[in-house]
Amino acid sequence: MNDTTTPNESISATKVLNVDLQLCFALYSASLSMTKTYKPLLSKLKLTYPQYLVLLVLWEKDGMTVNNISERLFSDSGTLTPLLKRLEKLGMVQRQRAREDERKVIITLTEAGKLLQTQATDVHTQIACSTGCTINELQALNNQLILLRTNLIKNLNPL
Repeated sequence: MNDTTTPNESISATKVLNVDLQLCFALYSASLSMTKTYKPLLSKLKLTYPQYLVLLVLWEKDGMTVNNISERLFSDSGTLTPLLKRLEKLGMVQRQRAREDERKVIITLTEAGKLLQTQATDVHTQIACSTGCTINELQALNNQLILLRTNLIKNLNPL
């Protein structure tokens, strides 16, 4: 496919079914590589990658409900609940039922969870360096991926 070819134009079946030409594979393998790059950095903080993502959300805005965190991370609360319980056991967060609605669980950072934010600041810099990309390239890539995600979600749920 050249720059003027649209996705709907015909490409031979053997070419289109090549794994290296699949956007899904490029995203999947890049995600695996990114997670592997994070692993040693986060192990120093005694965190898994999903736990780190939850903490990033809480460092942005503390005191969120499980559902809010779930929406922010594009995950489901069933996946998030065991992860939050482990973070609570580590002393990073507290889980409390909301007074106005006991069905809602509010997650707040503990002092240890707040202090970990300072330790985690180097992670972002080290990951950025590991990519071999400039800050502008990373910002552009991030913007493209957000647009891709937005379009995919929109097309999953047509109006």
